[in-house]
Parts: sequence; structure tokens; C-alpha cells
Amino acid sequence: MKPTTYNTTLTGLYCRLSRDDEQNGESNSISTQRLMLRKYAEQNNFKIVDEYVDDGFSGTNFERPSFKRMIDDIETGKINCVIVKDLSRFGRNYLQVGMYTEMFFPQKNVRFIAIDNNVDSENQQSSEFAPFLNIINEWYARDISKKVKRAFRTRNEAGAHYGAYAPLGYIKNPDKKGHLLIDTETRWIVEKIFDLAVQGRGAASITRILTEEKVPTPGWLNYQRYGTFANHFADAPPEKAYTWTIAIVKEILKSETYIGNSVHNKQTNISFKDKRKVRKSESEWWRVENTHEAIISKEDFQTVQGMIASRRRKQKDGTTQIFSGLVSCADCGWSLAYGMNKQNKNPYGYYRCSKYGQGLRQCSMHYIRYDVLYSYILSRLQYWFNEVQQNESQLLERLLKSSDSERSSARKKAASELKKAQKRQAEIDALFSRMYEDRVTGRITERNFSMLSDKYQTEQETLAQAIDSLQQQLAQDIQESADAEKWIALIKQYKAPTELTAELLNALIEKILVHEASKDENGNRVQKVEIYYRFIGKID
Repeated sequence: MKPTTYNTTLTGLYCRLSRDDEQNGESNSISTQRLMLRKYAEQNNFKIVDEYVDDGFSGTNFERPSFKRMIDDIETGKINCVIVKDLSRFGRNYLQVGMYTEMFFPQKNVRFIAIDNNVDSENQQSSEFAPFLNIINEWYARDISKKVKRAFRTRNEAGAHYGAYAPLGYIKNPDKKGHLLIDTETRWIVEKIFDLAVQGRGAASITRILTEEKVPTPGWLNYQRYGTFANHFADAPPEKAYTWTIAIVKEILKSETYIGNSVHNKQTNISFKDKRKVRKSESEWWRVENTHEAIISKEDFQTVQGMIASRRRKQKDGTTQIFSGLVSCADCGWSLAYGMNKQNKNPYGYYRCSKYGQGLRQCSMHYIRYDVLYSYILSRLQYWFNEVQQNESQLLERLLKSSDSERSSARKKAASELKKAQKRQAEIDALFSRMYEDRVTGRITERNFSMLSDKYQTEQETLAQAIDSLQQQLAQDIQESADAEKWIALIKQYKAPTELTAELLNALIEKILVHEASKDENGNRVQKVEIYYRFIGKID
């Protein structure tokens, strides 16, 4: 095979430092890396075209701004040589690092040099050990991630608060790290919100009152004090300081911080490689009571929680809003707000997007008349009641076939991934067998056997976890069958409805999504409404 030849006249120097690396002292600092790379380039007659620096970025994350700029410059031909201090500066995900160093760079005829590891893609022999170094670097990142999580858990279990800023109504104790003190300047805002809630006001009503009375928002207060959220408030109009949202009010009303408790572990990263956040179930939260002084009494807090859980907005005529908590905007996800049109001779109720209604114009109206929605939902429930009565067994089969297309696609993907994972697992088992024979016969050294063994054992563990997860996902097919039977049993408990009630709707329906209306070719108004039933999802 003919060796790759490089024209290394256009060189980029890449430096990276994470917060964890800072603890190791000056040896990995940006200034030390830059000095080493410049000296190496000068001594070896490399022409430096540009320098790429990512300060404060994890090696497991390849969405780094300067790294991405460097890759773009390779694509455009601006540079054809990359020099780093060591492989760990380039990255700590051995699969990603290998993809770049063993596939992307050779394809683009780019020379790659890691000085401390004595790796140079122009010297094939020096690069043979690089994959093992990449695995070691990933192990280091995995170990650091575990240690950081343990440290977070230890301090969180002690009730410490380590957020970027204190919650509304509190300030950070300057003499005790992680401890909250009541903020005498803003506690009144929290007290006002809970007082209004205890009086029977809902989140939307409280939001409107706070905005009308020009009560400053938590974001604005932090901007005034610490300069945070400058991108939102620096050039914003004055009314931005008082633009409360329903979401902010609900978050305050549900926060146990205000009764003196600290609650942690509400969300976590998908993995040490994937920093996307996922919400954890309440059973996994860490709750520590009485970690700081309360602003709200536990009695008032529990009263408000009960009102939130059972709220059904009453209209001025004394009627109850039966769709409350069920109807949402299909585009932005916000709830639809109920209103009355009294300008016509015959007044009627309607729904519109609450995000649109806050005056921000960040969504469209999604207007739908109450009577239209009522009639449609009633007709669909009557249809399913009739189907249950006529042929229950055929309906069950039909429900299983018509479950969400997204779920069906996810199942097919899981089945495919499971097949690949099991195939790879079998391949590794075979590799282990051959490696053992090679070791016994002396075809590979003990050192190489140990390295390969560790690598494949790690991959085996990862595959075992993936296979278990995928098998559980596919087991959902069985659960879906049970859920469909559960829904049919539930609908049989009710007689064919002639009217809708809050109890009926909440028993059978999980959510209702309303799309923006449009005109068909004949100029008629058409509007899509999606019903997600409990246990079985969208089946209409």
C-alpha cells in the first residue's frame, strides 16, 4: 500500500482546556499549550496559518466553536496539518477521535501530530498505538464524570444550593457557601404570589396582576444586581422588566425552596459523552428538609399544591371549564386560554394560544370556538364507545395496529439496533477466543493481549447495557397490548355519553392539541385537532 504523502505548508495549532484540566496545574494551560505548539512548529519548519483555542470545553464534547472552525478550515483547504499537545487535547471520546484521525484526516490529506504522544500520521508506526491512548483518555473522562457526580451528590445530600444565582426571595450567604439567606428586598414578591394563589387566583391571573402592577421579574432583578441575562435586557424596552410568564409563576408556586427544603437531582445528562438534559422522575429526586429559612408556611404551600392539582377554572357565570389542563397549542406547546366573545348577539366561548395572548406575538392565535371543540371531542368519544359495544376484539387489534407512527418507527429502529448489538457481541466473543489462542501460541504479546482484552471488555459492558435497554424498549409491545385492554376496560365503565364532563375527559384523554386553522381550496375554514387518549396515545 502506498503511504500517504503530505504537503504540510498550512498548519493549524489546536489547544483545549476544560475545568477539570485546570486542576492539574500549569502543564495543560492554554498558554503552555500555545507556547509548546509554536516552538514545535518553528523548530520543524511548519507554517502556522491559524490557532484554534477552546477554553473551558470538555473533551467528550465535539461541539466546540474553535474545533468546528478548524474542521471548516480543513474542508475549505485553509489548513492541511493539525498539531496538538497530546491526544487528550484533541478529544476524550475514542470513537470520535478515531473517526477524525483515522478516516477524516486521511481522506482530506491532513497531517495530524500529537507531540507528547509521539504520534505523527506521516509516520505509520508512531500512529499504531494512538487508538489505545484514545481509549485511555476516554476512561479518564469517564472516571472524572463519576467523581464529579459523587461530589455533587455528597454536597446536594447535605442540602447545599450551588445554582448560578439564588432563587427569587433569597440571596447567597457570603459567609457559608451553598447556604441561602432570605432577601429582605424581594421576599415580598414571593409572599404576594402565594397570597394570591391561596385566595384562589390561578397562574394566569397572578401573571396578569404582576405584569399590570409592574412587579420586577426574577430575570430582571438578577440583571440589575449581577449583570446576568444581559442579552435579554440590555437593549430591551422598559416593560421587559415586568414581563412575567405563566411558566415562571407556576415554577415558583411548585418550588419547595420556599418552605425551606432543597430538592436536587431533578435532571441529569444522558451520559458523560452526551450533555443533553433529561428530566428524572420525582422518585429519584434528592430532598433535604429545613436547609434554610422558609418564606412560606408549609400549610399555605400544601393548600396551593392541592388547588393546582384540582384546579378547574370557574367562569363568571359559575360554570366550570371542563377542558382546563387538557387543551394545548400544537405548535408552541402552551396551554390554550379560554375567553368569551360578547360582542355578538349570541355570546360564545373560545380558546386561543396563551403564549400569543401574552402580547409577545411569539405564536399564532390557534383560535377555536368552544362549541366546535366540544362537539368534535364528544363525537370522537361517542364513536369509540360505539366501537367497543359492537366488536371489542376487533377494536383491540385495531388499536394495536394504529398506535403512533413515531412509536412504530422507534420500535423498528430499536429492533435493528438490537440485532446489530447482538451481532457485535457475538463478534467480540469470537475475537476473545482467537486472542486467547494467539496468546497461548505466542502470536501476540502479553501486553497487547492485556490492552485488547481491556478494550473489548469495556465494549462488552457497553453492549450488554445497550442490549438490555433495547430489549426493555421492545418489551413495550407487550405493555401496549395491556394498555389497550386497560383503555377499553376504562371506556366500558361509562355509558355512551350525551354530554362531556371534566371527570369523563380527564379519565379518558391525556391531552388535546389544536393546530392553526387554514382555508381549503373552496375557501372553507379547516382545523386539525389531535386527541391523545390515556394509555394508547393518538389513534384517530
